[in-house]
Amino acid sequence: MSNSPLVNYTKISPNKSSPRNHKIDTVTIHCVVGQCSVETLGNVFAPTSRRASSNYGIGYDGRIGMYVEEKDRSWCSSNAANDNRAITIEVASDTKEPYAVTDKAYAALIDLLVDICKRNGIKELKWKADKSLIGQPDKQNMTVHRWFANKSCPGTYLYERHAQIASEVNKRLGSTNIKPAPEKPSVSLYRVQTGAFKVKANADAMLTKVKAKGFDTYMVKVGDLYKIQVGAFKVKANAEAMLKKLQAAGFSAFITTEEGAGKSVDELAREVLQGKWGNGEERKKRLEAAGYDYAAVQKKVNQLA
Repeated sequence: MSNSPLVNYTKISPNKSSPRNHKIDTVTIHCVVGQCSVETLGNVFAPTSRRASSNYGIGYDGRIGMYVEEKDRSWCSSNAANDNRAITIEVASDTKEPYAVTDKAYAALIDLLVDICKRNGIKELKWKADKSLIGQPDKQNMTVHRWFANKSCPGTYLYERHAQIASEVNKRLGSTNIKPAPEKPSVSLYRVQTGAFKVKANADAMLTKVKAKGFDTYMVKVGDLYKIQVGAFKVKANAEAMLKKLQAAGFSAFITTEEGAGKSVDELAREVLQGKWGNGEERKKRLEAAGYDYAAVQKKVNQLA
């Protein structure tokens, strides 16, 4: 039994049962509840006291980690029978509903599932969203953690995309029994961001500061910036309420609908010219506090003025 050649990082967890007692015929996708790296997830699964693991994990940046070889059963889904027959995959996600994952993590998930299916003779993924079909892989070979424990895992974001995931994987497997996938749920997430930093130590300091004020916050690395976010909301009013709380606590923040990103330099420059960011030192402080490159924005302002 082989492992995926797509793996970028390996840290085998002691939390496993070796070997698994059933052939692989199922996949179970989980959400981590944290936009973490594969290294961080490996550290989470390292202590024996944790009593948890997964076969694979996908970081926010799309890198893939392996923590339990496919020949062994991971301790992931609160159900021994399921984990003995399933490949379990933890995917880095936001810390609040709908527990969204990055585009890079989603793309890596599809790649990994295609590879798993090819190597294990799974001709197609089947999803009916039917708990009663557990253990009947001929009818449904995708399961979710929430069916075995009082958890929301894999979160609304991934759960609602299971039919789409199956369809995308099956197209690449060349399945002749592909049903059209429903359109990708148009979940517009309003993310509240308070700072972005090139130096991770500065981002860590801000993360600690925001958490000290009682906010459930996390860090997302996008490009060369470490961005501090406090929630992702389906309802804009909820994001605005969080924004007000952050501002009341003394933090500069803004709402963005882009994952881990804010406004473009061009858009910011136009807003500056409209007087929305103040003048002089006030402008510089506000732009930098919001995680933007003041010099780049000002350069564009000078070009447009």
